Amino acid sequence: MKVLISGGGTGGHIFPALSIANAVRRRHPDADILFVGALGRMEMERVPAAGYPIEGLPVAGFERKKLWKNFGVLWKLWKSLRKARGIVRDFRPDIAIGVGGYASGPVLKQAQKRGIPTLIQEQNSYPGVTNKLLAGKADVICVAYDNLERFFPADKIVKTGNPTRRGLEECALTRAEAKSRLGFEPDRLLVLSVGGSLGARTVNEAVAASLGMLADKGVSLMWQTGRYGADHFQSIAAGRDNVKAVTFITDMDVAYRAADIVVSRAGAGTISELQNLGKASILIPSPNVAEDHQRHNAEALSSRGAARMILDVDAVRDLPPALSALIDSPEEREKLSDNISEMALRGADERIVDHIEQIIKQ
Repeated sequence: MKVLISGGGTGGHIFPALSIANAVRRRHPDADILFVGALGRMEMERVPAAGYPIEGLPVAGFERKKLWKNFGVLWKLWKSLRKARGIVRDFRPDIAIGVGGYASGPVLKQAQKRGIPTLIQEQNSYPGVTNKLLAGKADVICVAYDNLERFFPADKIVKTGNPTRRGLEECALTRAEAKSRLGFEPDRLLVLSVGGSLGARTVNEAVAASLGMLADKGVSLMWQTGRYGADHFQSIAAGRDNVKAVTFITDMDVAYRAADIVVSRAGAGTISELQNLGKASILIPSPNVAEDHQRHNAEALSSRGAARMILDVDAVRDLPPALSALIDSPEEREKLSDNISEMALRGADERIVDHIEQIIKQ
């Protein structure tokens, strides 16, 4: 089996792509899997580290505000289409899979031109432009949310859920044991804040504004600041015995297991992890993403009482009282946990491989 997987740009695209590749390998150990990403983006490091080969395209996203810069973007797109054509011709895949991100457009476009079956894995409740353009000629579109018939052909949609990092659900620790492992008192409530590997300034500023309240209530905080602004926010946390501020959390399985409340952006991958783990959450959607898709993701949960949503512009003002209310109400935390668990679609990677096998047989 020869499988071509394209896309990336963020962890939200890369983790599902690797999950699909790993699931293919579990069933077909001799499968030949090739990734295609965007040069200079994080997939060019993460994919080889996971043991898979990757080719890079010089593709870049369109500038929505500085339109004059798009001449260079169009040139890169033309070069990417040419290189993608060569990759598809030489690799001769049985199927091409697009997970979103800059590289998936040129690769799936060239695969569709050559009559190679294609599968789209759409993580968000509001699809991006690239997947909407590719959908008409795709064989199957794997989604995680309902009501996407507005954007995709209804007969091609299958609801599989989003693949997540496999180890997160396999943590054998109790919540108290996980808190102790992280160096916190096991009988204290713990808030986990994750803004992403690069960080999220507004989320971090809102968490900083909550530190006094958390200390007053005797609540612990595990704070992933991300890389940008790490020194500043970690210096704010210094000296507080109820707070651990780190640039990046390596043992996310332990951190999730320990958390009573999670504060997070609303990327599709993160939301799927929160659903699978049943975590009471406050979501602060990033306003700096295409199609404002994080707000749509968060609304899909908040409208069903499965999470609390705070807009980025209101976060510094609204996070401290919202957190305080959840800390004071075990009943509300349990309700959020139950409702978000009901939305979980576990085993998405295996369901997607089912469809890959069906497409190739057909």
